Amino acid sequence: MYATIDASAQELKDHLLAFMDEHIYPNESIYHEQLNAQANRFQTVPLMEELKAKARAAGLWNLFVPVDHGGLSNADYAPLAEIMGRVLWSPEVFNCNAPDTGNMEVFMKYGSEKQKEQWLKPLLAGEIRSSFAMTEPDVASSDATNVQTSIKRDGDEYVINGRKWFITNAMYERTKIFIVMGKSDPDNPNRHIQQSQILVPRETPGLTFVRPLTTLGYDDAPQGHAEILLEDVRVPVENMLLGEGRGFEIAQGRLGPGRIHHCMRLIGCAQRALELACRRAVSRSTFGKKLSQHQSVLEDIAKSYCEIEQARLLTLKTATKMDEVGAKDARDLIAAGQIAVPMMAQTVIDRCMQIHGAGGLTGDYFMAEAFNYARWCRQADGPDQVHMMALGKQVIREHAA
Repeated sequence: MYATIDASAQELKDHLLAFMDEHIYPNESIYHEQLNAQANRFQTVPLMEELKAKARAAGLWNLFVPVDHGGLSNADYAPLAEIMGRVLWSPEVFNCNAPDTGNMEVFMKYGSEKQKEQWLKPLLAGEIRSSFAMTEPDVASSDATNVQTSIKRDGDEYVINGRKWFITNAMYERTKIFIVMGKSDPDNPNRHIQQSQILVPRETPGLTFVRPLTTLGYDDAPQGHAEILLEDVRVPVENMLLGEGRGFEIAQGRLGPGRIHHCMRLIGCAQRALELACRRAVSRSTFGKKLSQHQSVLEDIAKSYCEIEQARLLTLKTATKMDEVGAKDARDLIAAGQIAVPMMAQTVIDRCMQIHGAGGLTGDYFMAEAFNYARWCRQADGPDQVHMMALGKQVIREHAA
């Protein structure tokens, strides 16, 4: 049912674990101190550049690259993404952070040679960052066919008008390219070919950064999530990805791997939270005995362990099926993972925060920010309800025929 991690991936896993112990965990407080000391929270944190250089030197770079482009299988990448997920900012150290991984895969799969040279190459080198702009404030963007941003051809250019929000990386000073989803043929009777995706460089006139946004009070700096406005933004026709009317196709090809990457990282968050809760349980006492001797605490630990293991097995099974048949034919398990794993992580982290008392709500521990990550993952790649609706239809088709 599950692929066995191969020897080279196991070696990467061992190196990654050692790197985390030597360079990531000891620097967690320093990273946040540097971030909070900056006048502009969306500037590059100096420590990040130091750690990126060390990761490249250690051969721990671009671990997300799919097997058909010379990288790892999904099953081999899964345990690595879980390890990176234990510290929320660490994926960037290894050039494996969202949304850049998804955007790089878009360029690999759908970009022209010129687009790859101009944008994919510096992204793979970690020199720049990128954004994917689909969600809009005025329509229910969980249905991607709803987007209203217009993309109209005018001679040798396209003119783009629209408003987007919750655009991750938009505020980051290193972000240089935006992949924008909009409608180039809004009246087409086939609503799945009305959309296109087009490249908008950061400095293009008419692109305005309206405001940074927060989720449960977190600004997720330096990446951030922003509201942006595109007013008569003009880009050359060569900036169109794949071709007019191919936007929905690109989105479907992009989101499958990205969803499972989030699940992998969330399992890392939940696992680390459980480990911290176990240490807390043997170090604190209430009513004359250790927390670990209270039945309610033991039950929470046991339930959390079971739920993490279930989610991990589902994620590994999904990764293996994606390797065997591709993301499109693994969409049932991808949907199941997107429904189950963020909710699991949210529930487990909440229990572990409770075991830490009021301190669990503070920045003294990573759990509050991890809870925020789990919560917004229930929206980021489509809300729970959309995945449940899609999965329900698939299960009925399979068994009611």
